[in-house]
Amino acid sequence: MPSALPDGDVAPPDGALPEEALAGLGRRPFGVYVHVPFCATRCGYCDFNTYTAAELATSPASPRSWLDAVRAELTLAAEVLGAPPPADTVFVGGGTPSLLGADGLRNVLDAVRDTVGLAPDAEVTTESNPESTNQEFFAAIRDAGYTRVSLGMQSAAPHVLRVLDRTHTPGRATTAAHEARRAGFDHVNLDLIYGTPGETASDLAASLDAVLEAGVDHVSAYALIVEEGTALARRIGRGDLPAPEDDTLADRYEQTDTALAKAGLHWYEVSNWATEPTAWCRHNLGYWHGANWWGAGPGAHSHVGGVRWWNVKHPARYAAELANGGSPAAARETLTPQDRHLERVMLELRLVDGLPVDALSEEAQREARQAAEEGLLDKDALAGVRGRFGRCVLTFRGRLLADAVVRRLT
Repeated sequence: MPSALPDGDVAPPDGALPEEALAGLGRRPFGVYVHVPFCATRCGYCDFNTYTAAELATSPASPRSWLDAVRAELTLAAEVLGAPPPADTVFVGGGTPSLLGADGLRNVLDAVRDTVGLAPDAEVTTESNPESTNQEFFAAIRDAGYTRVSLGMQSAAPHVLRVLDRTHTPGRATTAAHEARRAGFDHVNLDLIYGTPGETASDLAASLDAVLEAGVDHVSAYALIVEEGTALARRIGRGDLPAPEDDTLADRYEQTDTALAKAGLHWYEVSNWATEPTAWCRHNLGYWHGANWWGAGPGAHSHVGGVRWWNVKHPARYAAELANGGSPAAARETLTPQDRHLERVMLELRLVDGLPVDALSEEAQREARQAAEEGLLDKDALAGVRGRFGRCVLTFRGRLLADAVVRRLT
């Protein structure tokens, strides 16, 4: 969850949603996101809404008060949604959810079950920091009902981890992945960041080799983004570190895609690779397809039927709002048809199946045909094959220039 919240409109104190927003519940996938705002240390590149123990030392916020508040918010969700469909997916993110321990994560999932409910075949993911996990932890959360684990690896190069202020040892992430697989997790993701100042092509190659050795079925790899206000941004601003260069980031992306594809992990979203469709992250697919989800926790965002809202940021204020019987929403917005179209193009175009051509205006369809001539969109997919309607599917070059393609098609 990014630390900066948008402005938006005033959210009703009881969290009520308009009837038209609720009308489509049950016809689309429904997910629950739970934001854990706690971290042992703050990574220098991180802009998420997180807090260390030292930062909360003078606050009444604690994991216990946070969990009570999350349960209260999920109870509110069930009331606001009426008879919500049971959650198809749950994603516990942060922050560092593994700091809650296995018992804490079990309590989080129990809160979801007891309030909005959980579908029998639900995908249930938790993020974890490798340093706060072990074999017993993975066995316990698997027993609790988690089906998928996402581990923050970022790099296998010690000097890259130091620049990112990551505290785990280089080999711990892959060891944790093996432990998760032994505990019965079929679906394990490793996160990578490429383009860190000082990272070489050889460093990234070593990280990719380590990922592949771990035998995971999913990899997320993101270009380093220097977020304003972070320690990393200040270091780059002072000239202590060089800023990432676009050409280098493109080279690193190509290196990542080539290595993963050769090993049988293929892209299904611009920054995500998996061994097969059953390994795709269903929760994130819900975001990319504009599904409904309720985000519980400080700073969490939600979307139901074209209404989007976001919670207050600080854990103490979040808990206080719910303890007083109100909604923790800071503000909300109702998406216009134009907003929803823009987001559909922006998000679906990032997927391997792309965007239906008939979702575009005539002018945008002409732009799509021109983009195909320029090698940015797949010509065969655009024309339609085997009786399918045409789709806008990014080529490799198009993935590198995805934002520019989006602008042309909206």
